[in-house]
Amino acid sequence: MFIYMLFCIFLFMAVQERVVYLDGDGIPRYWYNILPDLPEPLPPPLDPETGEPVSPEKLAVLFPRELIRQEVSEERFIPIPEEVREVYRLWRPTPLIRAVRLEKFLGTPARIYFKYDGVSPPGSHKPNTAVAQAYYNAREGVERLTTETGAGQWGSALSFACHLFGLNCRVFMVRVSYEQKPFRKVLMRLWGADVIPSPSRVTPIGSRILEEDPENPGSLGIAISEAIYEAVSNENTKYSLGSVLNHVLIHQTVMGLEAKEQFKLVEDYPDIIIGAVGGGSSFSGLFWPFYYDKVSGRAEKDVSFLAVEPKACPTLTKGIYAYDYGDTARLTPLLKMYTLGHNFIPPPIHAGGLRYHGDAPTLCLLVRKGVVNAVAYDQIEVFEAAKLFFQTEGILPAPESAHAVKAAIDKAIECKRRGEEKTILFSLSGHGYFDMKAYQDFIEGRLEPFAYPEDKIRENIETLLSKKLLFR
Repeated sequence: MFIYMLFCIFLFMAVQERVVYLDGDGIPRYWYNILPDLPEPLPPPLDPETGEPVSPEKLAVLFPRELIRQEVSEERFIPIPEEVREVYRLWRPTPLIRAVRLEKFLGTPARIYFKYDGVSPPGSHKPNTAVAQAYYNAREGVERLTTETGAGQWGSALSFACHLFGLNCRVFMVRVSYEQKPFRKVLMRLWGADVIPSPSRVTPIGSRILEEDPENPGSLGIAISEAIYEAVSNENTKYSLGSVLNHVLIHQTVMGLEAKEQFKLVEDYPDIIIGAVGGGSSFSGLFWPFYYDKVSGRAEKDVSFLAVEPKACPTLTKGIYAYDYGDTARLTPLLKMYTLGHNFIPPPIHAGGLRYHGDAPTLCLLVRKGVVNAVAYDQIEVFEAAKLFFQTEGILPAPESAHAVKAAIDKAIECKRRGEEKTILFSLSGHGYFDMKAYQDFIEGRLEPFAYPEDKIRENIETLLSKKLLFR
């Protein structure tokens, strides 16, 4: 009788897990939340005025109540509203593709797969969370959202989502990307968004920066400051963030949950999962569900995780693990993360989405604990990898996603050298067809292999520590 009861419990749990993940349309019914499964509690966001965990009341100035609840929730599986799933059906489930031609070119025994989210209307993984955020804001009566964008992928996604749910949208786009990627601006404006180069004259924050440095190329930290200022200064306006915070990463887990089910269909399972990291949302969205397999004893292999970043903005590989502000003007709560300092201005590399000074606190904790490894590349070797991928697989990667392509190729070559038949999975989180100027610069030899000097990073961090603007 006891054995029968155990069998029934096991069967119930197996069926429950299947029901939790997918419906008949192949789209997950729940998002996965990593917080209850972290190796230790996540350091909370701090109020810079008190040094205490920030209160929900202060966050409510920026975010709707449901997103604040998700931010701190210990609920492992969070239901996806049917209104959100209905929009997801425009492009989800996205394909899991085996890169057979790339494998043959490399002569590797490794099997290379990529989860391709470039098939969404804005061309990237970003609407996975933009749609959810716009939905929750609209449901709570918000009329307008403000945000920042680096390469324009997040700004495009939020413009798309706001249009669907009847919200106005204002996007502060990092100035160098505003100039480098004109067609991203067109896409946002077609969806009705107001797009402003940052730093701008629209806010006192941007005006002050331009007075000090009229040629400032901008940064995500500056654009975040302007977007937050705009949100708190206007009635019925909230701020929307495209990465870093827990609720954003939770929404992205549709990628990993789908990939798990797709691997079952081909009777395979990854040995290593790779993703490009700017703030950490696309990589986390892919690997979190496999991490859950690992910590819950469900994983078919001892899967490992690799984060990839640019040498021009080496947050995980060269930064300090400390409490820092999420923006240049110090308007956000303090977050415990690997950081290069909130005043960091990266070189104008074309992977604009990877130019953030910090990373998601959950990802940083896992790097700190050795669960996730990190590597950095310069943009020349990244574009070389993107070119090879385009020539073999026929898809032009976004410059951000190309970092993951480079790491996957390196791992496949390593498998060839060692004679290992490993399965490699990486996130191709967006296409590069709005980045043709970047590829033109590459093929015409105008790109530089930027690597931010380690002594300058160290000097900046020490200066912030001495001014008590970074907190260990």
